[in-house]
Amino acid sequence: MTIGRRLDSDPIEEARRQWISHGWAQAADGMATVTSIVRAHQILLQRIDVVLRPLDLTFARYEILMLLSFTKKGSLPMTRMGTLLQVHPTSVTSAVDRLEKQGFVERLPHPTDRRAVLATITEAGRARALAATTALNAQVFQQLGVSDHQTTQVRTVLRTLRANAGDF
Repeated sequence: MTIGRRLDSDPIEEARRQWISHGWAQAADGMATVTSIVRAHQILLQRIDVVLRPLDLTFARYEILMLLSFTKKGSLPMTRMGTLLQVHPTSVTSAVDRLEKQGFVERLPHPTDRRAVLATITEAGRARALAATTALNAQVFQQLGVSDHQTTQVRTVLRTLRANAGDF
C-alpha cells in the first residue's frame, strides 16, 4: 500500500546523491540507511494499522495483549510490562486503560506487593489477541516483500544495531 502516486525513482537514493554532491560523502550511506529504516517503519506501521484497526487495536495495545498471553498466569506487574516492551510507564498505563475499557485486560492487586498492580488478560482479550495474530501473520508477517534470506539478514543487522545501542 502506498500513499499518493508511485514514484519513478528512489527519493532516498537521490538524497544520498545530494549528500555526496554537497560534500557529506562520509555520512551519505548512514543518512540513506537511517532514512530507509524510518520509511520502512512507516510502511510496516501502515500495513499493521490496516489489519488492527478493524479489531479496534493499535500495535501498542496488541503488544500488551500478546505479552500477557505469553505469561503463565496471564498477568504481569505494570512496571515490568514497560521494561519488557521498552516503553515509558505512561505509555503502558494509557494502553492498559484503553484495553481495560474494551474488556480485554483487568487490573488486579498484586498478591504479595501492595504497591504493585497487575494487568491481567481476560478471555475476551485472549480471543482478540488470537484474531489479531492470525490476521497479522497472514497479511503482514508472512508477506514482508523480501525473501526469507533477506529477512534473516535484516534482522541480524538490526539486532547488532540494537545491541550496540545498549538495547539489551
